[in-house]
Parts: sequence; C-alpha cells; structure tokens
Amino acid sequence: MKKFLVLGILFALPITAYLFFASGKNNFARLPVLTENVTDISGMETNTDSVLSFDEHITVVAFFGSDLEKIKGNTFNLDKKILEKYYDFDDFQFVLILPSETKEDTGNFIEEFKKISESSKWKIAYATSEEIETVFESFASPHKLDKDQYTPYVYIVDKDRNLRGRDDDEDHGELYGYDSRDVAELNNKMNDDVKVILAEYRLALKRNNRNDKI
Repeated sequence: MKKFLVLGILFALPITAYLFFASGKNNFARLPVLTENVTDISGMETNTDSVLSFDEHITVVAFFGSDLEKIKGNTFNLDKKILEKYYDFDDFQFVLILPSETKEDTGNFIEEFKKISESSKWKIAYATSEEIETVFESFASPHKLDKDQYTPYVYIVDKDRNLRGRDDDEDHGELYGYDSRDVAELNNKMNDDVKVILAEYRLALKRNNRNDKI
C-alpha cells in the first residue's frame, strides 16, 4: 500500500507543478520586456553588508520611501499575496530600496513583521535620494516617486536586468508595476506574472540540461 502511495505522489507532483505554473492567463509565454538594462544596485549599502544585485536573480523591487509607518499595509499585502509563495526559490529575491536615513528604523520594522511574515528574507538597499532616482528612472515607468522616495508600485526585474510587465493589460495597456495597495491586482495580475517568469526560466533550464546531454 505504501509503495502505491509513494508512486502516486511521485506521479502527481510534476502534474501539480505544471498546473501551478500554467494556471495564469499567460501560461508558458514569455512575460514581456518593457524596459531593458535597468540600473543595478550593486554599489548600494545593504542591511546584511553583502552585495545586492539584480543580475542572476528574479527580483521584486519596491521603492517604499522614508516613512516606514506609512508602508506597513503595502508590505503586508505584498508579503501575503506574493512573496511568501516564492521565498523558497533560490533565484528569487525581494528588494526594498530605501533612503539611507531609514537605516536605524528598519531593524524594528523587520522585527515587527517577523511575527506574521518571513521578513528575515527581505533584502534592503540603502541609498541617497539621487541614487534612488537614478535606479527608478532607469525603469522608464509612467510612475513617479514622491518627496520621500516612495511609490506604491512594485516591479519585476529579470536576471538580465530587464523590467518585465504586461504590454496588453486590459486595464492599463502597458503594466509596468503592480499597486501594492490593491490586493486584487497583486493576487490576480502580479501573482500570475511571477508564475510566468519563474516557469519561463525553469523551462529554459530544462532545455539547456537536455542539450547538454546530447
């Protein structure tokens, strides 16, 4: 009986994984590139003293400004609807880009969220207003940062430092970023798009592995 149960699980897992990644509207199509070669963050100070980079990672990027009290709702929405589903993927990362003056406050901010999230996995880059503006403007999105270097929109950057999104969104036409205040947009559109880009890279990896064996 145990033998059949194990065989059943082994058979079901690949199908379940396929359905998970193929469940969105885009299936295994590539998620469109909206902006190429965005500015990297490798020169910024971090909360772990390690170097952060967009290179070789699928990155969800948030520019959440200097008022950490104001962004608790945004961060909670993003963590519950998107991030906690993907933390176990080695090439996936969540990066908060914050003004340098928030450095002393972010420890308490992360500790508070540890009760309800995996905030220890959040990666934080600290930068001057000018540095933040440079990275943000390289995204070439229609959004703007406010005086605190904040926008509610979060972005997907691929391993080649390209900004990914939608070029045929039913509501916006081109969808450069996802509104972290809008649970429905995160749950439906962004979740779908993260699945698509992860599936895209895994499909490419499988193809490369097959070619290596030939």
